[in-house]
Amino acid sequence: MERGLPDDYTVTTAVGMAVRAPSVHNSQPWRFAVGHRSLHLYADPSRQLTQTDPDGRDLMISCGAALHHARIAFAALGWRTEVRRLPNPAEPGHLASIELHRHEPTLDEVALAAAIPRRRTDRRRHSSWRVPRGHLEAIAQAVADEGVVLRVAEDAERYYLATAIEEASLRHRHDPAYRIELAAWSGRHASPDGVPSRNTPLPDETPGALPGRQFSNPELPEAAGAAGEDDETVLLVLSTASDDRMSRLRAGEATSAALLTATRFGLASCPLTEPLELPDVRRTVEEKVTSGAFPQMVLRVGWAPANADPLPATPRREIDEVLQPLEAADTRQRS
Repeated sequence: MERGLPDDYTVTTAVGMAVRAPSVHNSQPWRFAVGHRSLHLYADPSRQLTQTDPDGRDLMISCGAALHHARIAFAALGWRTEVRRLPNPAEPGHLASIELHRHEPTLDEVALAAAIPRRRTDRRRHSSWRVPRGHLEAIAQAVADEGVVLRVAEDAERYYLATAIEEASLRHRHDPAYRIELAAWSGRHASPDGVPSRNTPLPDETPGALPGRQFSNPELPEAAGAAGEDDETVLLVLSTASDDRMSRLRAGEATSAALLTATRFGLASCPLTEPLELPDVRRTVEEKVTSGAFPQMVLRVGWAPANADPLPATPRREIDEVLQPLEAADTRQRS
């Protein structure tokens, strides 16, 4: 970048933190490009999951999470971000243009940035400790600050949401094309992307447990005694007033804000998009849970059992694979 703007080390550090964002199947469907005075985020359509995410909603949400991670990383490093989202209608893969200005980090920004390397997608059972209402209100405020609505699914809404999760899981298990794609993106050991075996537990057979995705070759053990303990999981639903690309991108930013806030509190968290990947199941969630708003993300949060082992980090691609000069990104976008 030009003189007076962040040096290469700062940009590389911030983008390295941005790509720690969660993405569907750890597909990492993003690219960053460095211009003379700005940074740019692009979608990588070659990493779209055609069976899981045929309309690209999960891809947009994943990229939105990386955008929010980038905003927080730069803020903690002393740079305020000014973001133009979807800046060029003629270039749909160009998701954001980011201008940077000198900035004094706040304590909240530093704390959120510190949560980035600690955040994990934890698919294991939660403990019987209840999540304080104040924590949920703080997460809801972080989501609202991104222009998205958070709803805690309780009582009848939780029943309908749990039913939708079970329906989606059942239908996916009987979809050969979906299962082939899922197997291709999971059960990995040394790949820089996809879902590693060491981060996926065996299916939870406890009565009443919510089903999870059937990833290949699960190797993550549950904490000792967790199967016999009540699971005080809280289900959060993020929704938007419309369902266009901008709404989905902002939902991804809100997802990041929610997950990092939960991590600050020490909560375990896991995004659940499976019930929103089947159009008719998603409509049920829209009608029964979000009162007509468009559901974009379900988050499962709670306290990990006291004796649960820390989760290893999931792998990420090398930074030079996702960060390029703007000229190279423009050439790749046109090709």
